[in-house]
Amino acid sequence: MKNVNPVGWFDIYVADLSRAKSFYESVFDKKLIDLPSEWGKQSMFPGDEGGANCAGALVEKPESAGSGGGTLVYFVSEDCTTEQEKVAAAGGKVLQPKMSIGEFGFIAILMDTEGNTIGLHSRS
Repeated sequence: MKNVNPVGWFDIYVADLSRAKSFYESVFDKKLIDLPSEWGKQSMFPGDEGGANCAGALVEKPESAGSGGGTLVYFVSEDCTTEQEKVAAAGGKVLQPKMSIGEFGFIAILMDTEGNTIGLHSRS
């Protein structure tokens, strides 16, 4: 694996994308980039794929209103299936098996032994 940092992406769930986008752009003085709508309303933080920092996005989930939203961290993987197949034996649960996210590759959503939801991301 090329990337030393195993965290490759994060989602911050928000009830109102427009309001949240305004907040993050104002606080961090960065322009967020709207992503294709086929996965719902999302605005991505700027990033450099080869850079040292992790990129991520605000993801509108109206059901998160009043709950404080949440954050989903994606770990980099060569192939999501590799780690996904180890989850049950390690005491976790696969919530969303490996699925395509189009030109961006594949993701899988898992639950760890403590009830935390985490994601895996791979290009293949």
